[in-house]
Amino acid sequence: MISFFESKDQSVFAVQTKKSFSENEIKKLEWLFGNATFISDPKVDRDLIGPRAAMVSPWSTNAVEICLNMGLTSVVRIEKYNLKSDDSIDFDPMLNEKFESLSQSLFKINLNPKKITSISNIQDYNEREGLSLSDDEVDYLNNISKKINRKLTDSEIFGFSQVNSEHCRHKIFNGKFIIDGEEKEHSLFSLIKQTSKENPENIISAYKDNVAFIKGPKINQFAPATSDKPDFYVSQEIDSVISLKAETHNFPTTVEPFNGAATGSGGEIRDRLAGGRGSIPLAGTAVYMTPYSRIDEKKWEKNIKERKWLYQTPLDILIKASNGASDFGNKFG
Repeated sequence: MISFFESKDQSVFAVQTKKSFSENEIKKLEWLFGNATFISDPKVDRDLIGPRAAMVSPWSTNAVEICLNMGLTSVVRIEKYNLKSDDSIDFDPMLNEKFESLSQSLFKINLNPKKITSISNIQDYNEREGLSLSDDEVDYLNNISKKINRKLTDSEIFGFSQVNSEHCRHKIFNGKFIIDGEEKEHSLFSLIKQTSKENPENIISAYKDNVAFIKGPKINQFAPATSDKPDFYVSQEIDSVISLKAETHNFPTTVEPFNGAATGSGGEIRDRLAGGRGSIPLAGTAVYMTPYSRIDEKKWEKNIKERKWLYQTPLDILIKASNGASDFGNKFG
C-alpha cells in the first residue's frame, strides 16, 4: 500500500509499505519529512512532477535506509513529488513525469516483457539495433550458432555485444598495430604500459586493478591505534601511497548529465576503495568539455554555427553534470 504526506511547500511524499502504519509510525514519518501532514485519503488529486515508476531514485534509497534505522521496517520505497506551478516548469523527462493525481497504483509498472526472439540473420540484427559488432564478431557468433545447432536469441547477441564491447575489453587499444603492411611489436595499450615498465621507480601498482598506486611522502597519520576495536587515537609516521585514477563518462553524461556524472564520480571513488588494501578518498576533480555554451555569446563563438543538439545542450550538461558529480560526492561525504 501507499501512504501520502504533504509538506509545508505542498509537495507530496509517497511512501510504499508492506503493511499499514501505526499512529506512532505516522508521527515518526511526519517528523522525518519536516513536520509534514499525513493525508488520510488513499489518493491525491493534484498536479505534481516526480519520478517515473520504473526509476527508483537514489534519494529514495537513502530515505528508505533512514527509515529502517528508525525502526520503520515495512517501508519499501519513498519518492517526493513537487507541485507543478505552471506548464513551463523545467524538469528532466528521462527521469520524471507529470502527474494529475497520485493513487495506489503509483509504483505499478504496466509493461510486459517481450518474448525472446531467435535471430535468423545476425548481421541484419546487428545493423538494425546498432550493436557495432565487427564482421569477425558476426562470423564468430554465426559459428557458435552452427556449433550448438540452433539460432542465437536476441538477448544472447545483445549480451555478447555488451560484454565484448570496447568499454569492457578495450579491443581497439589492444588491437594489432599494422603500419604499411607490417605488424608492430606493441599494441597501443602495450605502448602505454611500456612507460611504467621502463620507469618503475616510484610505481607500486599499475594496470593490475582499476586504479594505480605510486609511492608517496612520509606523513604523520592521526588515527586509532588499532582498527579491529575501539581505541585511542595516536600520531605515527607512515609511508604513504597515492592512488591515481581517471574515469570517463562521456556518453552517459551527454544523454543524462546529472546521473551520468554522478555515476562517473561514484565509479572513481569505488575503484580507489577497491584497489589493493583499499584507500581513503581525499579529493576528486571533475572536468567538462563541451562545445560553446553561448551563455553570453562572445565574438569567437559566432565563428561556428550553432547546431541543433541531439541530447542535451552544452549549458544543460555543464549545469546538470556539475550538480550530479558534487551530489554523489556530498552523499559519500
